[in-house]
Amino acid sequence: MWKDTPSRCRRRDGKVGLMAGSLWLILLMVVLPAVNPAHLQGTFEVDEFFRFLHKFGFQKTEKHSQKDTEWDTFGYIYGNITSQVNFTVPVTLAVLDKRSFLEYYANRNDYDRDVACQRMFDKLDKIVYSRACNPHAEADYLRRVPCERGKLCVDEDTRENVVPGSQFTFVISDPNVPRFWYVSMVACYQNISTCQWHQYDYRKYHTEPPRIDFDITLVNGNPNRQSLSFFNPLLFHFSFDRQNTLEMYLIFFVVYLLMVPLQIYAVRLQKHPVTRLFTVSLVLEFVSVCLLLTHTIRYAMNGEGDEKLAVMGDIFDIFSRTSFMLILLLLAKGWAVTRLQISVSSWILLMVIWIPYCAIHVLLYIWNRTEVDIISDIDEYQTWPGWLVLACRSTMMLWFLWELRTTMKYEHSSQKLDFLLHFGASSLVWFIYLPIVAIIAVNVSPLWRYKLLLGITNSADCLAYCVMMGLLWPNRAGQYLLLTGTNFGGMDELDEFNEAPHIVHRDSDTLHSSNGDLDAVDDYLDNEDDDEIETLVLSTDDLLHAGSNSFGVGSGGSKPLSLHNGSALNGGIGKGGRSFD
Repeated sequence: MWKDTPSRCRRRDGKVGLMAGSLWLILLMVVLPAVNPAHLQGTFEVDEFFRFLHKFGFQKTEKHSQKDTEWDTFGYIYGNITSQVNFTVPVTLAVLDKRSFLEYYANRNDYDRDVACQRMFDKLDKIVYSRACNPHAEADYLRRVPCERGKLCVDEDTRENVVPGSQFTFVISDPNVPRFWYVSMVACYQNISTCQWHQYDYRKYHTEPPRIDFDITLVNGNPNRQSLSFFNPLLFHFSFDRQNTLEMYLIFFVVYLLMVPLQIYAVRLQKHPVTRLFTVSLVLEFVSVCLLLTHTIRYAMNGEGDEKLAVMGDIFDIFSRTSFMLILLLLAKGWAVTRLQISVSSWILLMVIWIPYCAIHVLLYIWNRTEVDIISDIDEYQTWPGWLVLACRSTMMLWFLWELRTTMKYEHSSQKLDFLLHFGASSLVWFIYLPIVAIIAVNVSPLWRYKLLLGITNSADCLAYCVMMGLLWPNRAGQYLLLTGTNFGGMDELDEFNEAPHIVHRDSDTLHSSNGDLDAVDDYLDNEDDDEIETLVLSTDDLLHAGSNSFGVGSGGSKPLSLHNGSALNGGIGKGGRSFD
């Protein structure tokens, strides 16, 4: 009766995993919406009533900063807003800081649109400049749009303050702290005679809802002077919370660019499933960094980037981290440390737990991009899918510790026990860092939180890859790992045997206590399958260093028990020229 071997199961799982990963990538690129870039282009239909456009962090304005100089650190919002239809009365473009925006945003859903407009602008009327209704106010937060083609918006009274080629310009200055600003459009207009706000009811003026075309750019720095500053191209289009991410990705790209060729060289010298799986995980992370770096470079150039590359990079990063976790679990179970193979049942149990964990990770990513309100100041780990992922990661960590404890319980080699101890300690740090960082990030300002999470998670993963690469390096791994090849057929029957080294002690003691009884030795040899004896691994110090009557082993680790023609054990026991070596 034909039966799946572990190697066949792994090959099948690999094909299925590859197909599933490809389907996930295609689905995500089609379904997920594009994240708002710093260069906004689109259309607003007035029957939508309200459209949130973007949230952008502007840097702190330096005290010595001056306009139209290379030291200009003001924030700028500029662009064009036009329509092919003549509006009887204009609608409103609002650029608000967080304190002013939250109440304005909360009142948008009133059933009576006129009431909604009045409530949205109730407090803003007291602080926002209006030539007709509040000429003494200093806050310049609103623009009446659309603007007439080829001309400035009606609220722009000084052409020198407008970026060339634009119809309007907002200059953001905050000398105290960096802050988020929120850009939105709403179908409300202010009656100049009564100073009351009303909904723009297009049905009174048009048969169909008119459209407004907008092209808006948000930058940190003067758009007219960006070529004068060496650092501006790296910060210009980036929101404050995303600044310096380009340099971060460049650093990791260089590190992985050195690591990947070295690991490919190593895996060619040492062809084993463990090293191959680690190589796949490392290459996935390198591909992720390349895709994200490409997107970030394009974003730095045009404020838009390539959102498909960003989505693919994030998904490759998820696959890389989850596959690395799979390697840790396999090593904790003793694969390539105390045993040469893992049973089919163990593989099935591992896949039943690991595959749902990967799916939950991807679902968290989808949730974070589609369901989390960009206006809120929460990150992905402050949502219920984020809590679920952290709980699953903690559960996997406990399972890892259980498997490692079981492996160490049945391992007697001091050299391997020392390796397992250090491996477990370093892996535990990798498992637990994310929950700790997620808890700390709750108390960090949203302006710094994204960079904190990105920097720590990528640094921790990179360090983990470096450590694992050192452990699996060919001239080191032989000291404590059984990376002898991939042909481990017929090892399923020996799993229980390898898990209980004390059984091997009793068998070996029986052989040594024969005291020259050749018939007893031959009976033992005849009852054992030669192939199984050739691949049986002795993994305890008692067998490795039993003295003059022990089996000879090399300094590189445990040596398989084998049969060949040669000198006899204990000075020549055995008949037919057979002996133990």
